[in-house]
Amino acid sequence: MNKSELVESLANKKNLTYKKAEEIVNLIFDSMTQALVEGGRIEIRGFGSFVVKDYKSYMGRNPKTGEVIQVMPKKLPFFKVGKELRERVNNS
Repeated sequence: MNKSELVESLANKKNLTYKKAEEIVNLIFDSMTQALVEGGRIEIRGFGSFVVKDYKSYMGRNPKTGEVIQVMPKKLPFFKVGKELRERVNNS
């Protein structure tokens, strides 16, 4: 499922216009993004949790040329699946 399919599903199930459903989905995603940017953690019980992991700088290799390069430190969002979702997927 992609974002437009999610918006369409919400619009159909809750009898909303596509535009209104899109605003709701965007509000949820923007709120989640802002929480992660501010260093917070998102936990949706039964679904999973999102956290930001910090990765240190390291020496890497350009796969095309083989040249050794410095990879800068970075932060990446990480999703950990919840127990209930994992069980539902495995038992379906």
